[in-house]
Amino acid sequence: MPEGSKMKKPDVKVVLLGDMHVGKTSLLHRYTERKFEKTISTVGGAFFLKQWGPYYISIWDTAGREQFHGLGSMYCRGAAAIVLTYDVTNWQSLAELEERFLPLTDTANHDCIFTLVGNKADLTDSVAQVHQELDKDPEKEASSEDEDVEPEVLPACPTPPASPESPAPPPDPLLHKQVTREDAEALYGRILRYKMLEENTSLPAESVCFETSAKTGFNVDYLFETLFDMVLPSILRKRNENLKSPTVDLEECRAASHKRAKHNCC
Repeated sequence: MPEGSKMKKPDVKVVLLGDMHVGKTSLLHRYTERKFEKTISTVGGAFFLKQWGPYYISIWDTAGREQFHGLGSMYCRGAAAIVLTYDVTNWQSLAELEERFLPLTDTANHDCIFTLVGNKADLTDSVAQVHQELDKDPEKEASSEDEDVEPEVLPACPTPPASPESPAPPPDPLLHKQVTREDAEALYGRILRYKMLEENTSLPAESVCFETSAKTGFNVDYLFETLFDMVLPSILRKRNENLKSPTVDLEECRAASHKRAKHNCC
């Protein structure tokens, strides 16, 4: 197989867990594709490989539907970080994390990092509501500035009468926030106790609890970039272990064995 066609091996795995309709897929699309799309419910799980500097991180988007619940523990196996996602306007979505999804993380790494992400903050927070990422391509903008564009000549027409400017549409009314940051931080404390981890040796709650909006992009980049910084020690440790005990590439072994067999036949 040509070298360029081989998929890079991920250094660590990150898994998104949460009930359906909390916006896990939309968060991932906002971060990877820089846009918001209304998506359908994920079936089983979806995989994305993100290059972060010299490292490769696999991000797994899992289904929140009840019928796919049993697959969650399989996707969590060997995970370096779990992103527990809820809807800030839906208290039940937070309760589901503790009741349904936390037990699925038993197959994750013993030093797995847990983050709590309250999505749809634009529905309850005016700051998140007005925040809108500009999906601009700097290279295209620079090239368009360098090009000499001839002004467009419009046909002569009577000047229309002046009309008052229409007022800007009012912002959408904010909804009641059912889950506060304090609620998420309290759940993080219960997660540490469930995992039998000491709070004084674990990451503080305020550093692993986020509120985001996949629709406007609010805090989405900050969430993922902060998370990648957190898993960097796991990446370096795994690479160091691989250097001490390199794994065998079965595909290369089969190719070498086939080449030797072909040579012996001649």
